[in-house]
Amino acid sequence: MSPAALSVLALVLVMAASFGTRLNVGVLAVALAWPIAVYVAGWKPDALMAVFPASLFVTLLGVTLLFGITQANGTMAALTQRALRACGGRAGWLPAMLFGLSCTVSAMGPGAIAASALLAPVGMAAGVQAGLSPLLAALMIGNGANAGNLSPFSAVGVIVAAGMVKAGVPGHAWQVFAANFVAHLLAAGLAWLAFGGPRLLRDDTRVDVGEVPPLTRQHWLTLAVGAAWVVAVVGLKVNLGLAAFAAASVLVLLRACEDGAMLRQVPWAVIVMVCGVSVLIGVLEGTGGLDLFSGALARIATPASVNGVIAFVTGAISTYSSTSGVVYPTFLPAIPSLVAKLGGGDPLQIALSINVGAALVDVSPLSTIGALCIAALPAGEQTPLLFRRMLTWGLAMTLVGAAFCQFGIRFFAFR
Repeated sequence: MSPAALSVLALVLVMAASFGTRLNVGVLAVALAWPIAVYVAGWKPDALMAVFPASLFVTLLGVTLLFGITQANGTMAALTQRALRACGGRAGWLPAMLFGLSCTVSAMGPGAIAASALLAPVGMAAGVQAGLSPLLAALMIGNGANAGNLSPFSAVGVIVAAGMVKAGVPGHAWQVFAANFVAHLLAAGLAWLAFGGPRLLRDDTRVDVGEVPPLTRQHWLTLAVGAAWVVAVVGLKVNLGLAAFAAASVLVLLRACEDGAMLRQVPWAVIVMVCGVSVLIGVLEGTGGLDLFSGALARIATPASVNGVIAFVTGAISTYSSTSGVVYPTFLPAIPSLVAKLGGGDPLQIALSINVGAALVDVSPLSTIGALCIAALPAGEQTPLLFRRMLTWGLAMTLVGAAFCQFGIRFFAFR
């Protein structure tokens, strides 16, 4: 078997392993890339190690270090409590508050999983107390977290930005964010209409969200340094990841957080997964396997239908696999070859369709975000019922995402 065919087979095995094994697929990806590149394709070991995404690794580590501090010293939790208190205890405002708060936290850097882990325990409890359907509370938290997940400052936004460069469409960070945000806002609006949102507004029920302790010196320092980091990245165009290392260093030196607590918050499993799969994709490109992979995609799509088809395919895979660790690093680099084989299609529209289609399903209970919401359901509630309803919703999002991308993604693909 040729190196190209073997690399495609290795990619298929990695995606299959991500569905249910306990092994981090980044480790498996490197383990498979090594014999294919060195012993079949004849690469030197140094050539294989050269495809390691060093820039992506440094950026991801810097961003997650900085926002590890905000989680470890309680800054994010303190802001979450204040935002919930700001709704004045009105149950009708709670769905919008849950969506907006989880979106904001996610967009500020930690990403959707960290935002859901922070907000799900208090958000699900407050929702049940206020009379929200548990499904509505979970979908507001999950869709909100995903809506902010592709901001230029989030860890997943960094992963997608690297993939967009490989797709040949760099420099579209705000279009990426806008398309993903609008898709999840529409999904949340549909959930609000379907699961009791209007009734909550009519009833004007109030809920006690408890006392909020004052902000500490650590919190104020973290907020000030974080704001300076954002200004430097946006206004002065400094490097996102390197500036995050500097900001994290300042906070540790000012005793806003211990370095051990900061390091414990870094999602090493995600970083290993993303970087490991990226190594295999590098081998896939170098051996010609990417052309074979994109050719298989091209056989199920046309230039006119590719946006919807690719959104459906990535959504279906993302239901059982890691969106940021497997789907984005796999599909985004295949875009130039896919467009060439189709003989048409807009690379930016296809990239946005991959981003949105893969993300919309991530509120299912098979995803970490959905699982966190179910785990936070207060005792006495029907967990199996919520599981089934969230699974049905997540699977339905493969079709919703395909329709949104087929008919609406072009509005975000301006240059």
